[in-house]
Amino acid sequence: MRCAALRAPRVSATRYEAVAAGLGSIRGTVFHCMNVYKAIVFTLISSLMFAAMSSLVRFSGETAPVGQVVFFRAAFGIIPITLFVLFRGEFFQMIRTRRVVGHAGRGIFSVVGMFLNFASLARLPIVDATALSFASPLAAVALSAIVLKERVRVYRWSAVALGFVGVLVMLWPHFDPSRYSGLATTATAVGAMCGLAGAIINAGAVIQTRRLTDTETTSSIVFYFSLFCALASLATLPFGWIWPSPMQLVALIATGLIGGLSHIFLTESYRHAPQSVVAPFNYTTMLWALIFGYVFLGETPVPIVLVGASIIAVAGLIVVFRERQLGRREVDAPPPAP
Repeated sequence: MRCAALRAPRVSATRYEAVAAGLGSIRGTVFHCMNVYKAIVFTLISSLMFAAMSSLVRFSGETAPVGQVVFFRAAFGIIPITLFVLFRGEFFQMIRTRRVVGHAGRGIFSVVGMFLNFASLARLPIVDATALSFASPLAAVALSAIVLKERVRVYRWSAVALGFVGVLVMLWPHFDPSRYSGLATTATAVGAMCGLAGAIINAGAVIQTRRLTDTETTSSIVFYFSLFCALASLATLPFGWIWPSPMQLVALIATGLIGGLSHIFLTESYRHAPQSVVAPFNYTTMLWALIFGYVFLGETPVPIVLVGASIIAVAGLIVVFRERQLGRREVDAPPPAP
């Protein structure tokens, strides 16, 4: 489907995954005719793949150290992304950069955030860790006001407060000694704190990404993000990496390949519809995480955790719809590059 395009101001993003892993060159474009149904399908596929990747991280994290899992996720994630960029004829745009220091700064946020997220997945049920990661857009709203001096009114601050309540509800069972014994209590508490800290750190990566998009292409941002994470995690090689069994090796490689493909589908969804249209469908990731955890890992979430996850989802959707209203007030703004 061909679409006419006009230049428009860039708008801020509301989901850290979308902002932190861009591939395209669609920033600053408003599309007058879009294939919304295709965008929704691509978003649903991306959400399914992201949940599958999280399941593989959960499986691999039971035996492999976090640094090794991060390395396979980042290194093998570069493969589908690079092939896709080559197919689009944008390879040189991907490797070209004028802000090496900026990419390094973003890389520090990203690698710390990925380590924390994967540490959370290794210690918590998949749906718990996934739901905590969705607190990141809410943290990004707060950081936007503090760091970027963006005007955040009562409507979005209320959503942030609601999301914080959801996080507290979710965290409560993981600090309840009556549910676990011995080291299990410590492990789940550490996992919960890693998940929350990872959400905040990833919000910082969003802020840094917004700064980079002033001069950098989204393909270069995601390439140097993956490269930095791969190199940083490779430095953990002397600290307990295992020699994986054939099954473990397949799971580790699949983690990277599926993660890369997930970002490709997410990017393509933003080419066909505004971010405010497709963002609500990202929350199907939590549904898939619930299914995968129950079917493949025998994880049954505590009802109060589902209540907290629902509160976080509602708060995130409030932010999405508010961003859409603000965008319409100024211009029919484009989706941010994922």
